[in-house]
Amino acid sequence: MDTSGITTTQADQPLAAPHEFAMQFTSTPRGARLARRLVSHRLDQWGYPYDSPVNETLTLIAAELTANAVRHGHVPGRDFHLRLTAAPDLLRIEVADTRTERMPPLSVHEASDDAESGRGLLLVTRLATRWGADPRPVAPGKTVWAELTPGTFRAAHP
Repeated sequence: MDTSGITTTQADQPLAAPHEFAMQFTSTPRGARLARRLVSHRLDQWGYPYDSPVNETLTLIAAELTANAVRHGHVPGRDFHLRLTAAPDLLRIEVADTRTERMPPLSVHEASDDAESGRGLLLVTRLATRWGADPRPVAPGKTVWAELTPGTFRAAHP
């Protein structure tokens, strides 16, 4: 990966200029895993080290959103798209898939103790500064996004 022109700052300090990373992934567990790893790697390149609370938290959010795109947004033969942006006071991740009829619920409730799934968006709700879902403007499907304000977020670890 070419890292020329990427500036880094002290850990957990926002960047001076906005940055963007976007990529298309196969709608498989392997694609979701690769997306998560590349988010963590890009955040590290942008000055949020792998072991920093910002990197760990946004990587966890990326893992949940990409897993949901694979599990609930998969359309055979279609990929999902990930976009990560960093501005001085805001980090944003967007995951777009081609499934239009399966929008995530805007109100997320705790799953029962014996449920095997249903906790991903609850994690996103608790960790992100804000999150939501929008229809894709130029193609079928939806974009689920989450934002993190590095100075005010709730870390993944206490």
